[in-house]
Amino acid sequence: MRCPNCNSLDTQVKDSRPTEDSSVIRRRRVCVACEFRFTTFERVQLRELTVIKRNGRRVPFDRDKLMRSVSISLRKRPVEPERVEKMVSTIVRELETGGEAEISSEVIGETVMEHLRTLDDVAYVRFASVYRNFREAKDFADVLGELSGEEEARLAAIRK
Repeated sequence: MRCPNCNSLDTQVKDSRPTEDSSVIRRRRVCVACEFRFTTFERVQLRELTVIKRNGRRVPFDRDKLMRSVSISLRKRPVEPERVEKMVSTIVRELETGGEAEISSEVIGETVMEHLRTLDDVAYVRFASVYRNFREAKDFADVLGELSGEEEARLAAIRK
């Protein structure tokens, strides 16, 4: 592992431990050259995924980019970071086990929206506004109408 401080390749693992859900290994490392300490995370990757963008360009799937997008939509929302991490891990696992090595950005966006809908309505609307490229207030009203319709149906089912 390359040291982020001096770029030396000579680093040592000082401590390894699994995260709470045991899906990631956290490693504390130290650089032999400059003694800089840093942390790395190791997770299982079932297959290399390629994202087909709307313009046809193909790029490697980036879990961190997905996490950043979800985090932006959840900014200042009362959602625990552990739930966000678990949701992103679930999305990545769904994509990896889907059978396709190439996935369109539309499929990824819809999958994220499904999961955000169950996690936080405000984050769902925020993500949808960017993903679906909202241009006017009516676009927001349509999505809010979908959400309120689902909520009414859920409450009606509970009352029965």
